[in-house]
Formats: sequence, C-alpha cells, structure tokens
Amino acid sequence: MRPKQWVKNVLVLAAPVAAGRLFEPAVLVATLWAFVGFSLVSASIYLINDSRDIEADRLHPTKRFRPIAAGELTSNVAYVLAAITAAAAFALGFWVAPMLGVTLAVYWVLQVLYSLFLKHQPIIDLFMVAAGFLLRAVAGGVASGLALSQWFLLVASFGSLFMVAGKRYSELSELGHEAGTRASLERYTPSYLREVWSVSIAVVIMSYSLWAFEQQGGSAWGVPWAAISIAPFTLAVLRYAMKIDQGLAGEPEEVVLGDRILQVLAVVWVIPLAIAVFA
Repeated sequence: MRPKQWVKNVLVLAAPVAAGRLFEPAVLVATLWAFVGFSLVSASIYLINDSRDIEADRLHPTKRFRPIAAGELTSNVAYVLAAITAAAAFALGFWVAPMLGVTLAVYWVLQVLYSLFLKHQPIIDLFMVAAGFLLRAVAGGVASGLALSQWFLLVASFGSLFMVAGKRYSELSELGHEAGTRASLERYTPSYLREVWSVSIAVVIMSYSLWAFEQQGGSAWGVPWAAISIAPFTLAVLRYAMKIDQGLAGEPEEVVLGDRILQVLAVVWVIPLAIAVFA
C-alpha cells in the first residue's frame, strides 16, 4: 500500500489553503477526510499496479524489493485488499460530499486504465499520472464546496506535469532504456522530457506570480506578502528542478522528505503565503 507515498496526498490541502479557509472547522474536517479517502484509493491502485507488474518490478533495482515482487504477498490477497480499500474510499468520499466521491472514482478509473495499458503509451502516460496529482489538489476543494480559481488550476495542472516529466527524466537517467522496466521509457529521450518539464516549470512560476500579484487583500500591515512569497516559491521549484536534472527525482516524496534545503525553502514560502491568505 506504500504508506510512504501517501505524503503526496497532502495536496488535498492546496485548495483550502489557497482559498484561505483551511482552518474553518467544517472545511478542515472535510479536507482531512479527503486525505484519508485518497490514501485508501491510492493504496488500492498501488496493490493493483504491483500485482500486474510483478515481472517488470523484479528487473528494477529498487522495485524488486516490494512485497508482491519479492514473493512476500500473493497477487490474490493483493487484489482482495485492493477491492476493500477502493470500496472504503468510495463510501467515505460519497459520505463526505458527492463530488469528492466522484473525484475519487474518477481517479481510480483513470489509474486502473493507466495500470492496464495506458502506462505503455508515451505522452499519454505523463498526462495520466499528472491527472492523479491534479485530482488530489482538486479534492480538497470539492470536499468542502470551495470554488477553484483559474490560477489555482493552472498551477496545479502544470505543477503536476512538471513533477511527472521530472520523474520520467530521472527514471531514464537511472535506468536508461533497459527493456522490461517501463515500456514507455523506450520512446522518450532526455531532451524531450527536459523540454516538457522546462515548459511546465515556466508556466507554474508565471501562473503563481500572476495570482500573487492579484492578491490585493493579502497586504497585511502594508506588506505585499503574496508577492514576497514568489521568491521562495521560485527557489523551491528551481531546487526541485535541480534534483530532476541530477536524475534524483524518481520518487517525488523522497526528494521532499530527504532534502533539508528544499524543506527550509518550503517553510520560508509558506510563512508569507499564510500571512497573505489568512491575515
């Protein structure tokens, strides 16, 4: 179920934070339920994916240690657990808010299609994985019925594509075009993936900056805190881009959890952002 990768699900906080309503009790509770729902539904997908990729994972330098590939867990048990976690996620989602249930269901269907055959289609596989990140970011909003701004959707969409293209670039740097590890990698080149994540990072920084400059209400004590947050945000994104360029971003959650400078930049970014949004 890869609990370590559940850190990705903190993206459900994005919409409530951007709206400045995270700490409203009803919004906070709904957002936490959205986190639980995505943890359950993503666990279901991981179980299905690992059950289908046993042979390919056994050829991978790190994935071969996963329980199913290592023979510690049978595929039949994994499929039963996948069904249970998916059912629990859908039940929770529709109980919290119908649109959250729909979001979880769409995520599950897209990721199952990805696991079955779309993961082997270059370009499409980038957008399918990026859609998973985007749906996480949207979930926090739909769970509480919050409106999602155009800038939020642009940052979330291209930020997701940036991370996924960077992940593929790092995988290609680490594995090359070794057969059996990931079929779509055979049809990518480092220059193409670099182009994708370079364009994505430019759109993310520009979209975030335009949003920040529009936050006239975020000038507490006469200081344009939202505009100030652009600098640490840009530095953090460029720091992550450096990790991609070094071929070290194959697992985004490991980059975030293992890079102290990136964590410091994130804190320095969150402080002015929080003042701009909540003050």
